[in-house]
Amino acid sequence: MEAVEFVDIGRDALWIVLKAAGPLLLAALLIGLTIALFQALTSIQEMTLTFVPKILVIFIALIVFLPYMTNTLLEFGQEIYVRIGSVG
Repeated sequence: MEAVEFVDIGRDALWIVLKAAGPLLLAALLIGLTIALFQALTSIQEMTLTFVPKILVIFIALIVFLPYMTNTLLEFGQEIYVRIGSVG
C-alpha cells in the first residue's frame, strides 16, 4: 500500500464519522438552540432545563437514524475489507 491510499482511507474514515454522527449532532444543536432561545426569552436560567429535552431528542434521533448510521458504517467496513483483500 502506498501513502496515498492511507491518506485516502483516512479521509474516507473522517467523512464516514461525520456522516454517521452528523444527524445526532444536528439534532442536539437544534434542540440546544431552541432551549437557549426559550431561556433567553423567558429569563428562565435553570441549568437542568436543558438536559431532559436534549436526552429525549437525541434518543429519538438515535432511533430514527440508527438504520442509516449502521448502513453507512457497514458499507465502509465492507469497502475496507475489499481494500485489505486487494493488497494480499
